[in-house]
Amino acid sequence: MMNYRGFRTGRQRSGILSIIALLMLSMIVGCSQSNQNQGITSEQSPQAQEAGSTPPAQSEKTKVVTTFLPIYLFTKAVAGNVADVEILVPPGTEVHEYQATPQNVKAIATANVLVKNGLGLEEFLENIVKNVQNSKLAEINASKGIKPLNEISPVVKTAKEEKGHSHDHAHAQGNPHVWLDPVLAKQQVTNIRDGLIAADPANKTTYEANAATYIKELESLNSEFQQTLQKTPSCTFITFHDAFPYLAQRYNLKQVAVVQIPEDQLSPTDVQNAVSAVKKYNVKALFSEPGVDNKLLTSLSKDLKLTLRTLDSLETGETNPQHYFKAMKANLQTLETACK
Repeated sequence: MMNYRGFRTGRQRSGILSIIALLMLSMIVGCSQSNQNQGITSEQSPQAQEAGSTPPAQSEKTKVVTTFLPIYLFTKAVAGNVADVEILVPPGTEVHEYQATPQNVKAIATANVLVKNGLGLEEFLENIVKNVQNSKLAEINASKGIKPLNEISPVVKTAKEEKGHSHDHAHAQGNPHVWLDPVLAKQQVTNIRDGLIAADPANKTTYEANAATYIKELESLNSEFQQTLQKTPSCTFITFHDAFPYLAQRYNLKQVAVVQIPEDQLSPTDVQNAVSAVKKYNVKALFSEPGVDNKLLTSLSKDLKLTLRTLDSLETGETNPQHYFKAMKANLQTLETACK
């Protein structure tokens, strides 16, 4: 089983128990909702529909907390203005190895609904939810009913892993990056809609209308991907984050994930493995991620004779629900250019 967390260079995790002790202490001081919570964002979706109804007073709104950016985008799109939607993991923060803050604990302790991606991605949630004992909290697993992928991408190991030091702490439930497939994103939006209706039936009409609008946009995005990428079948690309197998499978692309490119130096073996992979799999494209300024990747791209481009995993960016479409269309343009 592959280690999906290991496909990104990240900080080492420390024990969660000491963190939980600190967090629980903060709850004793007070669990009242704060608009200044670190890493919590709430803003209005421009396309949200009110379905002709007047929203209840601010204090009566259902309080919804979401885990990280893609789930926030989908939830905010569905909720519009009839629920308060917040985000726990600040955009741009590594969700795979995130450690919770006292503000996160307060948010979950006072929330009505918690929306997560699922598939083992948000490991930081388990102890928090257990310890806060919020009896009114309804949990929504946005990936409910989605069949996860495990190891479908060939993996080029680094020298460190080939010496027997590979990570074996795989996400037991499969690769969690389902939101990068517009078709599976539709299922996530549907799950969020149904969960919000169950938790807040008074606003069912609004949730249904908003979800229908967003799903229609996702269907249009899927059609655009299909029409564009059918011109470049079986295009093979290298990434350094195993985030794109669902997208690749959907549109007849092939991903080669290069695992654990080091931050400090590339060994000759690392370079040789990557070069060999390019030849073996007839790789046409090399992708990094937004905000990554790694001179080693630039150097490696020259060795591979490939242009280093950016492919967005949607874990950083704007909190407007329309950002999903903006980023995904940029990804499509990148794929089309790289795969020619």
